[in-house]
Amino acid sequence: MSSTAADPGTPPTRPTAHHRRQRAPPLRSEPPAGSNPQPVRLIARETADRTRTIGLPRPWLGDLYHFALRLAWWRFLLIGLSAYLAANAAFALLYLAQPGAIANARPGSFADAFFFSIQTIATLGYGVMAPATFYANIIVTIETAGGLMLLALTTGLAFARFSRPTARILFSRVAVIGPYNGAPTLSFRLANQRRNQILEAEVAAILLRDERTAEGALIRRFYDLKLARTRTPVFALTFTVMHEIDRDSPLHGASAASLQADNAELIVTASGIDETIAARVHARTSYLPHEIRWNHRFADVIGWTDDGCRVVDYRRFHTAVPLSASE
Repeated sequence: MSSTAADPGTPPTRPTAHHRRQRAPPLRSEPPAGSNPQPVRLIARETADRTRTIGLPRPWLGDLYHFALRLAWWRFLLIGLSAYLAANAAFALLYLAQPGAIANARPGSFADAFFFSIQTIATLGYGVMAPATFYANIIVTIETAGGLMLLALTTGLAFARFSRPTARILFSRVAVIGPYNGAPTLSFRLANQRRNQILEAEVAAILLRDERTAEGALIRRFYDLKLARTRTPVFALTFTVMHEIDRDSPLHGASAASLQADNAELIVTASGIDETIAARVHARTSYLPHEIRWNHRFADVIGWTDDGCRVVDYRRFHTAVPLSASE
C-alpha cells in the first residue's frame, strides 16, 4: 500500500491544539536550484545550538529544571524577581478581597497589603501589621507554605547553577591547513583559560559533509579524523591538534571550494578532569569552510622571558600566518 493512500475505514483525525498552533512550512529535501544557501553551524560556539526544529513537542513544564539550568544568569535572576513580585501582588489582592483582613493597614491600600505579603512570604514579621481575621490567617498559612517551597527551590536551582562543572577551554577561532614534516596537515589549537590543570584531556575531531548515495539521495555523513595525538596527561598550556591529510583522510583531495559545496563542518570536542573540582568537564566548537585557512600556519605563542620564565602570549593565539613561497 502506498504511504500516501488514505484508509477509507479510518475517520479523519482532528488536529490537536498543538498542531493547530504549530503550522510547519513546506520543506525541501534539497536546496532550491540556483539558490545560494548560507552555511549553517550544527555545533554552535555559544551555549545553545542554532538548529531549528519543527513538530517536536516542547514539554516546558515537564522539563523546567533543565530549562532553568540552561538560562543565562541575567534571565534566571529576572524571571526569579518577576515571579517573586507577581506572587506578592497576587496575595496582596487576596488580602484586599476582605476589608479589614490586615490589622493596622490602611483600608483599601494595595501598598500596605503588598508589603505585608512580602513580610509574610519571607517570614519577617516586623509586628506592625498582622492578620486580623480567620480568612487572613488562611491566606497567611498558604503564602508562608508557598514561600518556604519557593525559597527551597530557588536555593537549589542557584546552587545547581553555581556547582555545575564547566570547562574554560579556549579554541582557536580558525583552523589551518599547511605542511608539517612534508605532509599537508590540518591543525587547530586549544588552551586552558583557568590557572589550573586538566588531567587526562582528550580531543576528537569529526568531519561532516553532504554526500549523495548511489540512489541519488542526499545524506549527511560523519567521518572521524585520525589525529596525531588525541590525549595529553596534563593540559596546562596550549595543545595543538593535528590531522595528517594522507590518502586515507576524508580531506584528501578536498579544497576550500569543495568543502563549501558539500556544506562541510569540522566538529571538535574536548573533555578532561578538572583537578580543582575533581569533575569531568566538556567543551566543543566547530569550524565552517570559511574558518579553515589554507596554506597557513599558527603564529608562535610560547616564548621565554629574560629571567628564564616560560610565557604564553594569548594575544597571538588566534593568529594564522600565510605561508611564504619557500615554506
